[in-house]
Amino acid sequence: MNLPNALPARTITVTDLACRRGERLLFSGLNFAVPPGELLLLRGPNGVGKTTLLLSLAGVVRPEAGSIAVVGRSSEDRPGADLHLLSHQPATKARLTVRENLAFWADLFAGERHLVVPALEAAGLGAIADLEAGHLSAGQTRRLSLARLLVADRPIWLLDEPTSALDSQGEELVLRLLDAHLKRGGVAVAATHHDISLLPPANVRTLALVQP
Repeated sequence: MNLPNALPARTITVTDLACRRGERLLFSGLNFAVPPGELLLLRGPNGVGKTTLLLSLAGVVRPEAGSIAVVGRSSEDRPGADLHLLSHQPATKARLTVRENLAFWADLFAGERHLVVPALEAAGLGAIADLEAGHLSAGQTRRLSLARLLVADRPIWLLDEPTSALDSQGEELVLRLLDAHLKRGGVAVAATHHDISLLPPANVRTLALVQP
């Protein structure tokens, strides 16, 4: 795919962040910054708060305390308009084709419809573009979710287990997408149990979340 070389510069800054799920405090006193061109890997056991942290960064969950700032975002920008959140839920429409699903997301994310076919090709779904999404395997559904990243150009990626349900070729796809995104000055935060840290060490940091 041919996309513009540079993405708008963004830096995510988190200060003294605390998040709670129900009555349980997941973490507190969290501080980090993710500058352009960097991937932050979130590690930790299930239930430690990785997904909640991603949702907080996306503005979906309100933190218990602390602050989240996105440096470079204009005060006139709509919050979340410069990010992609890839969650566990595929949010596919089973009766729409693979192509129609991605076209819907391109419109929803103010993306470009002419990028739909190249995005499907890049995700390895070009041959089944006219198949109803309800017939996709778990791995194909995940690839369709990943293709969303390519139809709307956004500098911040928040990825929750991006390699889930993927085979080795699918995991290589995730690495390629992340590598291209970081090279363009994008920012990524990914929660994962898998080793997707095969990118240049200078571009990857790890944050281990632990129970307070």
